[in-house]
Amino acid sequence: MNPLAQQLNTQIQNESPAVHDMLSSLGKNLFYPKGILSQGAEASEKAHKFNATIGIATEHGEPMHFSHIQKRIDYAPKDVYPYAPPQGKPALRDAWLEKLYKDNPSMVGKSIGKPIVTNALTHGLSILADLFMNEGDALVVPNHYWGNYNTVFGVRRGGKIVTFPLFAENTRFDTNGLREALAEQSGKAIVLLNFPNNPTGYTPHEDEANEIVDVLKEAADNGLNLVVVLDDAYFGLFYEDSITESLFGRLAGVHDRILPVKIDGATKENYVWGLRVGFITYAAGKETLAALEQKTKGIIRGTISSGAHISQTMILESLQSPEFEVEKQQKFDVMKGRAVKTKEILSDAKFDKHWTYYPFNSGYFMCVKLHEIDAEELRLHLLDQYGVGVISNNQTDIRVAFSCVDEEDLTELFDLIYQACEDLTTN
Repeated sequence: MNPLAQQLNTQIQNESPAVHDMLSSLGKNLFYPKGILSQGAEASEKAHKFNATIGIATEHGEPMHFSHIQKRIDYAPKDVYPYAPPQGKPALRDAWLEKLYKDNPSMVGKSIGKPIVTNALTHGLSILADLFMNEGDALVVPNHYWGNYNTVFGVRRGGKIVTFPLFAENTRFDTNGLREALAEQSGKAIVLLNFPNNPTGYTPHEDEANEIVDVLKEAADNGLNLVVVLDDAYFGLFYEDSITESLFGRLAGVHDRILPVKIDGATKENYVWGLRVGFITYAAGKETLAALEQKTKGIIRGTISSGAHISQTMILESLQSPEFEVEKQQKFDVMKGRAVKTKEILSDAKFDKHWTYYPFNSGYFMCVKLHEIDAEELRLHLLDQYGVGVISNNQTDIRVAFSCVDEEDLTELFDLIYQACEDLTTN
């Protein structure tokens, strides 16, 4: 093992033995090398005459670039063309942390690391899998979950997907199901909670959130080490009857055997999917946070090297804009209007003939559970006969993204889904 990796492991073990035990074999071997980037960073601070370190080209004191590209960009060359640091643009990290504290008052006063920039949320989840998952380790998730978790944690890292019911009696979060799933694990488990949930669009109520924290603490008290990953991709889109903060703040510092990790980003929250800017934030002791940042930088350096600089510049400027809060509220109102309209439409008893819908109160999506029709058969029929696209999640469920249908078109959308169901049950 590299001495730098061993040093980081000792640093974690001395402060947080349980977190050290949570690390995967790869995670224990990870470190940030003292190579070109670290030497270049030092030179950027002290080399006042010539800086001949980082592998970029310069011209007349600024990064070399094509004028036909620059004329289309309203940013200084220094904020576009050089490599961003592996951990992200410093000002962006500071701005996102400030946003986290503003949006999540429960985080204030907790020992929380500075957000590390990722190439959006899937990259953040991949980092977590590399750091903490060995082959055969359990990923505990609700039974309604984003299918890409299978690839990130199962295919790539050999993890075992363990599910529990998201809903109890189709009305509330099934905390007993979570408790039972955790009781079956030993040693370590990674718990992944995604609220607002993809695919159902559900976020727990206040009492449910408290129960979730209690169940996790109970499992930790019983000796289970828990990496609790909060996939907050759709954070902020809370429309009714739910918590409006991430569970991350409630879990920070709650137990020595619980390591909360927040995965979020501008992607879904700020409607900039293609810019690919996400963040990973840890809650732990000071020394552990420092070591985890070095290991995370090591993963980034060894995979994508660093995220796109121009995307980070754009997100930073957006966060600092006086128009940010105004426009975010405007878009929130549009999304909430679509969610409310969807519930209004589904209150029509005629739909009960073919489906019931899972509770939803947030996010981009909602799901219906079909009574007698195969979901994939319905999906294909809708596409072929009506030009309507939905997602079939399993044999019974289809996901509808009201996020990409104008409010005035939602009635027609669900009427077409209903008609397709009629077709398949009467022919």
